[in-house]
Amino acid sequence: MRKMGVLFAAFEAVPFMKTGGLGDVAGSLPQALSKENCDVRVIIPKFGAIPQQYKDQMRYVCHFYVPLGWRAQYCGIEMLEHKGVIYYFVDNEYYFNRGGAYGYFDDGERIAFFAKSVVECIQYLPDFHCDILHANDWHTALSPVFLREFYRGIEKYDNIKTVFTVHNLKFQGQMSDRVLPDILGLSHIPAAESQLRCDRDSVNFMKGALCYSDILTTVSRAYAEEIQRPFFGEHMDEIFRRRSSILYGVMNGIDTDYWNPATDPYIPHNFSREDMSGKLECKRDLQRELGLEVNDGLPLVIMIGRLTEQKGMDLVDRVIEEMLNKPIEFAVLGTGDRKYEDMLRYYAWKYPGRMCACITFDEALSHRMYAGADMLLMPSLFEPCGLSQMIAMRYGTLPVVRETGGLRDSVWPYNQYTGEGTGFSFANYNAHEMLFTVKNAVDLFWLDKYHWNMLMDHAMQADFSWAKAAKEYYAIYLRLHPEVEWPDPEPEPAPEPEPAPEPEPAPEPEPAPEPEPAPESEPAPEPEPAPEPEPAPEPEPAPEPEPAPEPEPAPEPEPALEPEPAPEPEPKPLAKKPAAKKPAAKKAATKKEEPKAEPVKEEPKVEEKPAEKKPAAKKPAAKKAATKKEEPKAEPAKEEPKAEEKPAAKKPAAKKSTKKKTE
Repeated sequence: MRKMGVLFAAFEAVPFMKTGGLGDVAGSLPQALSKENCDVRVIIPKFGAIPQQYKDQMRYVCHFYVPLGWRAQYCGIEMLEHKGVIYYFVDNEYYFNRGGAYGYFDDGERIAFFAKSVVECIQYLPDFHCDILHANDWHTALSPVFLREFYRGIEKYDNIKTVFTVHNLKFQGQMSDRVLPDILGLSHIPAAESQLRCDRDSVNFMKGALCYSDILTTVSRAYAEEIQRPFFGEHMDEIFRRRSSILYGVMNGIDTDYWNPATDPYIPHNFSREDMSGKLECKRDLQRELGLEVNDGLPLVIMIGRLTEQKGMDLVDRVIEEMLNKPIEFAVLGTGDRKYEDMLRYYAWKYPGRMCACITFDEALSHRMYAGADMLLMPSLFEPCGLSQMIAMRYGTLPVVRETGGLRDSVWPYNQYTGEGTGFSFANYNAHEMLFTVKNAVDLFWLDKYHWNMLMDHAMQADFSWAKAAKEYYAIYLRLHPEVEWPDPEPEPAPEPEPAPEPEPAPEPEPAPEPEPAPESEPAPEPEPAPEPEPAPEPEPAPEPEPAPEPEPAPEPEPALEPEPAPEPEPKPLAKKPAAKKPAAKKAATKKEEPKAEPVKEEPKVEEKPAEKKPAAKKPAAKKAATKKEEPKAEPAKEEPKAEEKPAAKKPAAKKSTKKKTE
């Protein structure tokens, strides 16, 4: 079965370069997609900041020149395989051999070059057939535009479909419209120019992808709904509403092997859901490391991430002093806007032993803080997905979040009546609403350890692996290329035949003994066993010509007997064999044996069957013959009393014939 060829384009990927959540996604999602019948290749710039150990493993693939406006820039492609996924690196030292990824005067040109290199290199990559070009954020947003405008008509590009994922709509890549002719070379294409412009003097790289891509996705379902409204839409809400039929929200995941408290090498004491003793030791070590009071009874609240307005730092600024006046400890790790960094440094100086501000990025310290803290504060103004709350829950640290975007999708708020939940949340962007939610969490920590521990267990139980997201993305790819099938693993349900034992209820036919109740009725009207031998005499219709005995009463009954077989009541007992003899007994009882008629309480059943079968009349004839000629045979059958009843049947027949004469 053919695999889906996916070229996953991003500007950063763990472990080579990371500045935010995009790096985690590009480093983990391709590994999960490779298990879903996808041949995934990741392409990123070859930054100068990539660790040397990875540069040493790279090998040359090809090189070519990329037309960029009036330029033709060199582009080399190198590759290495990491965790089963092939990574391609776009090599151009003029653009990428710098200390960081962003923040340079020529970012527009650098990113336009990378976006076009992604499309250009497809024709040079050996042993790779591209079905899907998956672009991420504004850094690769121009790739769908270039593909449509410059590469259609080339055999290797005609069947390529595009998927564009919005990780953060706040950053769209707005540039002066001078880049249209000078760098992008699109000023002579009216459709491209009109769909890239966001105002009279500027263009928007992300807007191009939103208009040109075949499928749009975001990193959570709630965020996919929010960006269709003006407050969250960042002036792009009209496009999202117009293209809502191809807009999907797919929740991100985390690398559960990397973020695993049972095996994490960065934390001093490993622990798990089954044995949480190591978490308390991690808390004590963290308190010592950060210069906080070592006190198990004080809840430790942390914040990890960028210090920006988006992350809710305005709310923290408003009530941080009120929060620190309560018996809690507060620690922050991250970098961001200068005003927030200075604010945190001030309160760390004012409340020594109660607060610590680490204005830096330290991967190892973040692991120790996730493992040792009791709560993670995340009061975001908006949050497309968020990874910190998932990581915190993985380590048994309960998140306190605002209900927006991915925070709303991933955190199940605590219900004090049922005990359910994985964290705490508040709805409005309000500082005191945040403060009261923190206070409620602190009260639960102090007063109800049972429910607190239950919440920790629920949080650690939550599944945030990439497997679910990979299946959803693969389903989206299949919408664009339905000729590629689902992976073979699905037939694995073939073991379902094992439930074949379910037909073992076949013993149900054992109720077949239900016919046995028939013999149960036999004891009452014992004549029933007699009908069983009767089918044997049925083939003896030869005795039928024995109407000769009928003249015994008189020659006249013979003609009467011939029409009688139809109306004779005797066939009625043959319709129901046990009852056949009972009416005969009843008739005899009218003369001699009236007591025999009393046990026969099934007379109405005989009357209920108006259908009288002529062939049934033959059976009494056979019975009569048996009474005259084969009476000795009835003796071995041990049913002599039954044979005695048969001669009695003759009398009612004669009686009927006389009745008809009198009539």
